[in-house]
Amino acid sequence: QLQLVESGGGLVQPGGSLRLSCVDSGFRLNYYATGWFRQAPGKAREGVSCISSSRSSTNYADSVKGRFTISRDNAKNTVYLQMNSLKPEDTAVYYCAVRPYSSCSVNADTYNYWGQGTQVTVSS
Repeated sequence: QLQLVESGGGLVQPGGSLRLSCVDSGFRLNYYATGWFRQAPGKAREGVSCISSSRSSTNYADSVKGRFTISRDNAKNTVYLQMNSLKPEDTAVYYCAVRPYSSCSVNADTYNYWGQGTQVTVSS
């Protein structure tokens, strides 16, 4: 069974950057599409970005296009989310998730393995 662990969250000032990492301890992350989602207090979960298993396809929410970049290093069994030009509205718990397909989607209902989340707070 996949066991996803996120890291890299923290407190950053507006305009700053963070890089989130998602690792599967079972070393099977390479075979599946991986997504990043976020949930702020009192708000619905939002799909942020996804990447196919082959890295050939990526997708981004309109709210993060041009600021966030998803990538994967299959040699390290890791998916990254580079977040630049952060805004206070990016504050949320960020989760990585895996769906049992190779293709990308930001539909959370198609993902069946989830990490525990990492907090990102953007504040001055």
